[in-house]
Amino acid sequence: MTINTPTVHGMFPTPVYVIKRNSNLTSEEEKEIKEILKSGMNINSGNRSSNNSYIFDGNLEKIKQFCEQQLKIYVEELIIPREEIEVYITQSWLNVTKPGEFHHEHSHSNSILSGVFYISTEEGDSITFTDPNFKVKEILKVEPKEFNVWNSGTCASPSKTNELILFPSWMNHRVEPNEMATTDRISISFNTFVRGTLGGREEKTELIL
Repeated sequence: MTINTPTVHGMFPTPVYVIKRNSNLTSEEEKEIKEILKSGMNINSGNRSSNNSYIFDGNLEKIKQFCEQQLKIYVEELIIPREEIEVYITQSWLNVTKPGEFHHEHSHSNSILSGVFYISTEEGDSITFTDPNFKVKEILKVEPKEFNVWNSGTCASPSKTNELILFPSWMNHRVEPNEMATTDRISISFNTFVRGTLGGREEKTELIL
């Protein structure tokens, strides 16, 4: 008797794009980051962020260019728009998370894609994403013996120095405390919006931005 092997398909996956920058921080970039830190930080619940929420405007040009290049690839290869569109960076800010601190769960409003570029991290640092449909899935709750991509409500992605993570802005995410850390975790976060034509004239969904 032949026993058929089942095939499991992942339907409607959400892309989280991770890429490492080939070059390390230059001395000029290190200097600019120190100047941003010196200009003042807002104390948030669990961490702190720069007073300047447009740090890519006039600072860290090479890092900004790297982020823009990767955004372009994300759009062209993952979204694959019918009409030509440009996703551009709007706000950008510096985050400092001291040992044992955290980022509460949140998403980014008024943004298409969001990104995090890691300036300085330690072993064990990560960003945790939450399944937006998990509350629906928990209507009938079955406790798993072990967790996998199909039964988990959260998924953690390692945070590594000199890496960029891009993800849809609607995705809830958080940073858990790294109790083993001995130095500050420093990152740049940014939001984006779009220029171009969305939707279609015939479908009565056209929006020209």
